[in-house]
Amino acid sequence: MNKPLVSVEGLRIKFPSKRGAIAGVRDVSFTIEPGEIVCIVGESGSGKSVSAYALMQLTKFSGGWVAEGQLTLDGGSGDEIDLRAADEAQMRTIRGNEIGMIFQEPMTALNPSYTIGWQLAESLLHHRDMSREEAGVRSIELLKQVRIPEPERRLKQYPHELSGGMRQRIVIAMALACEPRLLIADEPTTALDVTVQAEILALIRKLRDETGAAVLLITHDMAVVAQMADRVVVMHDGLVAEEGPVEQVLTDPQDPYTQALLAAVPKLGDMAGKILPEPMETVDTTECNIDKPLQPGSRVLLDVKHLTKRFPIRGGWLSRTVANAHAVEDVTFHLLENETLSLVGESGSGKSVTGLCILRLERPDSGEITFDGQDLLALSDEEMRLARRDMQMIFQDPYGSLNPHMSLLEQVIEPLKNFGLEAGSALEDRAAELFDRVRLPRAFLRRHPSELSGGQRQRVAIARALAPSPKLIISDEAVSALDVSIQAEVLNLMMELQADMGISYLFIGHDMAVVERVSHRVAVMYLGRIVETATREQVFANPQHAYTKTLLAAVPTLDLARRAERWELATRPPPSPIHPVGHAPAPTHFERVAEGHFVLRSGVGPADEGEREP
Repeated sequence: MNKPLVSVEGLRIKFPSKRGAIAGVRDVSFTIEPGEIVCIVGESGSGKSVSAYALMQLTKFSGGWVAEGQLTLDGGSGDEIDLRAADEAQMRTIRGNEIGMIFQEPMTALNPSYTIGWQLAESLLHHRDMSREEAGVRSIELLKQVRIPEPERRLKQYPHELSGGMRQRIVIAMALACEPRLLIADEPTTALDVTVQAEILALIRKLRDETGAAVLLITHDMAVVAQMADRVVVMHDGLVAEEGPVEQVLTDPQDPYTQALLAAVPKLGDMAGKILPEPMETVDTTECNIDKPLQPGSRVLLDVKHLTKRFPIRGGWLSRTVANAHAVEDVTFHLLENETLSLVGESGSGKSVTGLCILRLERPDSGEITFDGQDLLALSDEEMRLARRDMQMIFQDPYGSLNPHMSLLEQVIEPLKNFGLEAGSALEDRAAELFDRVRLPRAFLRRHPSELSGGQRQRVAIARALAPSPKLIISDEAVSALDVSIQAEVLNLMMELQADMGISYLFIGHDMAVVERVSHRVAVMYLGRIVETATREQVFANPQHAYTKTLLAAVPTLDLARRAERWELATRPPPSPIHPVGHAPAPTHFERVAEGHFVLRSGVGPADEGEREP
């Protein structure tokens, strides 16, 4: 029998609290063989990330400590390294070089004060003794590996200049830089669309096949587990609920929790033949109280016409504009009352920028935005502030959107105080009610964001968006950081609110199975343009645009027979939205293929040969 690369035995990790030390992980054991892919799955807060962080002695930076257990790493020459007892100098050698780490939240993993090139080169200079020039060449190779367009230009940019998905790919490139023997990937594809997700997972597997590196993959996506894992460790409440080969765990789960977890996974095709969204199945007995169909209204709440947003790219000694990033290009769509319109597409396709332009958090270059009869682009700053009471946004990165210095109570009641909706003791009562609705303990109201897991932070962000009872919620990857059980509960909650209060959702997402479940209509974006828009049923049953077909084909499934398909790296070159100054985009023309179903046909001829607006 081969000697394990990593062995974890009887791991117990404690964290301080006002009530004394509490155990976040309670007696966890598993091994990782050389070249093996082990997936740890479980609910948010189950201890899966903390267990992996202990291997790199990272729990101490969040206040935790290993109270019991053994953590050993095969040193490569027959000796074993006691990771629990290693000093900081030895751990600096191990981190990055022997064990690479892909963190869950890219904005906190990247330093906002340094360029992407500097951060990529840091580990190469430290562990590989490269020159600056050699590190620069290797950095460009890494960015190409993770499908980042214009890699030479990206090296000079800062993290805030990139989309969430782009930042996640940068973090992956950093982890792969020194070709570690163990790669710990904590939700590595959470912020990525399905096409890039397939390529990143294939890249991780390719690295394993070429270098023999082992992979510890932490995820809440059971379809990713089906496509990647050799063995699965299911965690629940700080304990291992079930462990075994992937075939056994997925096809014949023994533990009731594992069975419920698999049942809650949304599957592409579940909504075939159904017109309206339906509640999702949850892990526990939580019921979705929807007593009427989620039928959209007839009045247009939001109307967007010819929206365009470009970001200048400066260069040279005088910092002149040398090119433009065409983030949003001639986008037109509408959203009805009580309707969910899903905006889907690759990272960098312009989905999030479109949402920011609607709220005027980014000022569009041209176009029209009408919300509830108001021309948003004509409003003053104060008028726009008041209009945002009815327009809220759930941001993609929960840690970046929450203030680390404020308690969760202060942050949830902030919109209520800002708009003068509640006062006194009613503020805390409303916050407690919101925490109940997003299934967070009321005791968490006194905590700070750093004391919560990624999924729990996202639920706080959702509670804050719900506080002023808005008419429109722009959900920017709001459930991407949540495990399947909490994801189902949050999506059901959003549907309940839609049924009760008539809320409209602009649902920005990349999980096509979730999009199929919650949407009335779908708009597919690619390189800043909407390329196809139709009802949910039309898009999933009869996709017309080539990119829509690619997007659906890349969706991971629980079908183990399709594993090999996912290991093939795509060969198409990464697209770039960057064009030189003066570039004239092709005109936007839509072809109507059915009632309510439009497909982009750019350059097909004059407007009377197609239909101008979808």
